[in-house]
Amino acid sequence: MQNFDEYIRQGEPSQKEKAQIWQTAIGLQDVDGLQVSDYLIETAKENIEGKITIGEVKYRVDSYYKQPANRKAIENRTDEADKVSANIAEILSEKTFSFSPAEILSIHRRLFTGVETMRVKTGKYRDYNITKSEWVLDGKTVFYASADNISATLDYDFKEEKNFKYKGLSKRETIEHIAKFISGLWQIHAFGEGNTRTIAVFTIKYLRTFGFEVENDMFAEHSWYFRNALVRANFNDYQNKIYATPEYLMKFFGNLLLGENNDLKNRYLHTKTEVISWNLDKNDTVKPQNDTVNDTVFSLIQKDNKITAAKLAEQLGVGIATVKRELKRLKAIGQIERVGSDKTGEWKVVSH
Repeated sequence: MQNFDEYIRQGEPSQKEKAQIWQTAIGLQDVDGLQVSDYLIETAKENIEGKITIGEVKYRVDSYYKQPANRKAIENRTDEADKVSANIAEILSEKTFSFSPAEILSIHRRLFTGVETMRVKTGKYRDYNITKSEWVLDGKTVFYASADNISATLDYDFKEEKNFKYKGLSKRETIEHIAKFISGLWQIHAFGEGNTRTIAVFTIKYLRTFGFEVENDMFAEHSWYFRNALVRANFNDYQNKIYATPEYLMKFFGNLLLGENNDLKNRYLHTKTEVISWNLDKNDTVKPQNDTVNDTVFSLIQKDNKITAAKLAEQLGVGIATVKRELKRLKAIGQIERVGSDKTGEWKVVSH
């Protein structure tokens, strides 16, 4: 996100606005693990400087990926990231909005124009049921709306929101209600692919109709957190005392619209963090059963980055071989790193 900072800090008002829009457009690709090309970055800069229009950006990007030399980038979905970024930038530059399911359909269609594949059917509701393995849920899934009910559910939610009376609400109460509405729209998951990017663009444009000055850099820098917060707002696991909660989404909106400074770290949203809190007391003296080792090893490292494998085994009441297997797994999935030697080094918890 450093590519456009100079325009935001020192550029003319029009350049600053364009740069922020491009940051958001590019940052939103992170929700699907995509990255844009250097070519898109340089072309976007020409648009920010007023040398070319957004239409010319889209034409250049489209032409770029017609070249055989860029076949590898297409396989890596870089073309999708570039084209969708340009489409988002175009939509966010427009001062138009219609509060209706048709607007969501239109946004999805426009976002994925030029990248329609077997995976992405533009501007069409999914006609199949889905599950998604979520990192933040340790591989579990949110329950999404049935494909047969998407249209009716969207119509109902929009009708309820349209009839809701905001008069007399404080700014925070207003934001809480909007967050709940957006969370519900996301959970319907009207599209098989590109759902979060579509809802994010809709959210920005909807918030503008309330007069909010949306700080687009929040979506640029924390788009994955935004998605994970939506996941946590729609997930229940009563057996493990995990409940759907809007608190993480409100932290995002608090920073976005209220100038708050909440720490938006994805690891805080992981359901393991909550399970851990029931398995350890405040002094870390409770020895859990072996089936909680996966949770508590990571928790103890977070609390003491110099803790040894032997000490972990002692506190957990398990064999050191069990602890070492879990340490190896945590390193393999990128949650921890070892800095220095086994005896004198320390653990580094990787921030997601």
